[in-house]
Amino acid sequence: MNSLELCAGAGGQALGLERSGFEHEALVEWDAAACNTLRLNRPHWNVIEGDLGQFDARGYKNIDLVAGGVPCPPFSKAGKQLGAADERDLFPQAIRIVDETRPQAVMLENVRGLLDAVFVDYRQKIATQLQALGYWTDWHLFNAADFGVCQLRPRVVFVAIRKEVAGHFRWPAPSLQLPPTVGVLLHDLMSENGWRGADAWRARANDIAPTLVGGSKKHGGPDLGPTRARAAWASLGVDGRSLADEAPHRDFVGAPRLTVRMCARVQGFPDDWKFAGKKTPSYRQVGNAFPPPVAHAVSRQIARAIELAASERLLQRAA
Repeated sequence: MNSLELCAGAGGQALGLERSGFEHEALVEWDAAACNTLRLNRPHWNVIEGDLGQFDARGYKNIDLVAGGVPCPPFSKAGKQLGAADERDLFPQAIRIVDETRPQAVMLENVRGLLDAVFVDYRQKIATQLQALGYWTDWHLFNAADFGVCQLRPRVVFVAIRKEVAGHFRWPAPSLQLPPTVGVLLHDLMSENGWRGADAWRARANDIAPTLVGGSKKHGGPDLGPTRARAAWASLGVDGRSLADEAPHRDFVGAPRLTVRMCARVQGFPDDWKFAGKKTPSYRQVGNAFPPPVAHAVSRQIARAIELAASERLLQRAA
């Protein structure tokens, strides 16, 4: 199976799709640092750097999956929730690309705010447009912690699946295994420089992380979010006002800061996934990513539905 990914970012969703067996025909992303991250980790991927509005998708007709993480600021509670009135709203471009490619399935993720009552007409408009193209559609709210990610991170996933395939699709069920605590997850990284307080810190950091906030280019330097988020990190013994370049040294005293690598692990990235750019753009890529384990859980169900539908067609022909 193959896929076309829109607003690919640093590859969180792309990794999930890869684990589900999708081969990337192209990944479209406008941010140069994120494009460099994709190329750094997967040199063979076809990374298209540019404006989604200028992207012509007609060369990818009948691809299996169109996936993406269109910008969330139009729907985020942290912003003005302007929706369609926000110039950053790229759902219309995603629908255009679906129309140009007519994939087996569509998978788009966004923030929880998109399910707010203020956007009911907006959601219905998206669903109606894709239903007119022959798709069954649905919205679902997930929490990354339900899929082993050490983070309280709610995300909305929208799927549109061709009607002849949709009967085989089921949303993934939450994992029965609890995610590790922040202390357990990051203890080895906190200990890299021999910090003598690492064991005591592990015992204090005995819960999952709050939502990582990547911010935008209008935002300042890297930090772990607004006041409420930083307070939640403080309760875990983490200084969320900024990020560190390295783990605490041997005699460090106080609340440690996280490094970009630590944040990436909290987000569900594998340790061998590298991020291009300096600390601020690297952390922005991490904080804005779709956790790979959640992307994998949903896309695996989409892959299964496509495979079952294909097998069903073969049986019908044989009969």
